Amino acid sequence: MSQAVPAIDPYALTRDGLAALMADLGEPAYRAEQLHAWLVRGIDDPAQMTNLPVALRERLAARFAHSRPELVAHTVADDGHTHKLLLRYPDGEAIETVLMLYPKRATVCISTQAGCAMGCPFCATGQAGFRRQLTAGEVIRQVVVADAALRSGGINGEEMPAGAPDHVTNVVFMGMGEPLANLPATVATVQWLHDPEGFNLSARGITVSTVGLVPGIRRLADLGLPLTLAVSLHASTDDLRDELVPVNRTHPLAEVEAVMREYRERTNRRVSIEWCLIGDVNDSDEQADRLAAIARRLRAHVNVIPMNPTPGVRWKEPSKRRTKAFVDRVSRAGAEITLRDTRGRDADAACGQLLASYTLGAGTRLPASVGAAERVDLLQLDPGMTS
Repeated sequence: MSQAVPAIDPYALTRDGLAALMADLGEPAYRAEQLHAWLVRGIDDPAQMTNLPVALRERLAARFAHSRPELVAHTVADDGHTHKLLLRYPDGEAIETVLMLYPKRATVCISTQAGCAMGCPFCATGQAGFRRQLTAGEVIRQVVVADAALRSGGINGEEMPAGAPDHVTNVVFMGMGEPLANLPATVATVQWLHDPEGFNLSARGITVSTVGLVPGIRRLADLGLPLTLAVSLHASTDDLRDELVPVNRTHPLAEVEAVMREYRERTNRRVSIEWCLIGDVNDSDEQADRLAAIARRLRAHVNVIPMNPTPGVRWKEPSKRRTKAFVDRVSRAGAEITLRDTRGRDADAACGQLLASYTLGAGTRLPASVGAAERVDLLQLDPGMTS
């Protein structure tokens, strides 16, 4: 008895994978290019691929898995300029994607994991715990969903505001999960987005955020692309960072700073420091002074965003007075710093918040962020792990 051929998510295939698929089906090589062009346009239903022979469309339909995510929640904020999407995959896992519109720019914030194992206690995603890795296809599809919405001029019945770009211009890996703890999917997504004969997104329009997984940062540098690296420090002393970012116990600040310098030297691309400002936790003058010193040494740009109130998290956002004082102090010390726009606050747009609200609304309690260090140890911080 012949074994069933496993179903395929076409977005999980590289260009070589598409070519191998067509060769397996006995088709000429150019069919792979035709299929790839449809996927870039957001079309994964072979029935709609009108330049392919009918017989081939039927065979592809039989091979392709049902992998398209379902939109289960959609919130809009900022006069239609921020769209927060909760996407559920066929196995029931839900993740968040955010589309943010600016003049001449459309940025998609994507997730790389269902949940997160890094255990940062101020983060709603950390509160939800780690469930599984996303595949490359599942990560890519988030960009495809947003791009299709822009091309069609709306999503879920909501029209895009006047002047919105008609395609995605920037992608930031700043959603749920740690991108460098799912390195194969992150690298595959970067390569798919940057493919000059495909999605053709500028490498400078791609930002990868990490809590500081040193081996993964080096692997990104190996790609030879001028990607923007954003490192979430959140604390400028090891004792506080051990509490806020548990992975600091494995990769302390000195090691993270060294690899950030190495990344800049190898890619000739300035790195960014991300700082979630938490009231009465990391907004002190001492933290500001030490942060400024790190930023000056690295010639890095600091992005500060006040913490959004989040269900199940005990900490709070800083006062406006304290926020201004912190930013001004870092700036006066000679570091470049930006107070980031809290886009989508009324749309639960902080990472994990829409999922938290959706989960709590369904009557399910989010797990507390206990055992965070154990979860980090379990994953062993392996930048090549896939499950």
